[in-house]
Amino acid sequence: MKNIMLVCVAGMSTSLLVSKMQKAAQEQNIEADIFAIAESEVDKVLTNKKADVLLLGPQVRYLKSTFEAKFKELNFPIDVINMADYGMMNGDNVLKQALKLIG
Repeated sequence: MKNIMLVCVAGMSTSLLVSKMQKAAQEQNIEADIFAIAESEVDKVLTNKKADVLLLGPQVRYLKSTFEAKFKELNFPIDVINMADYGMMNGDNVLKQALKLIG
């Protein structure tokens, strides 16, 4: 099971992307828990839920270095979702990005 966390300002704009990523994962027989949250909820969610990768929406890309420092001990990759893939809601490409980061 791959745990993929998407983070944006309010967790709303990434909800459609989550649906498209879940569909892509199902089509490829990949077990994944893909969820979107608001940047203000990351600390709280990570106390109760595991993440294998954290992907930031382009609008919160400025949080990358802050989150890398803050969650270094949790040892998961953090990256920014490609702006074109985000804009086009390309769930397949964003899923590929997440899986590549997980390794």
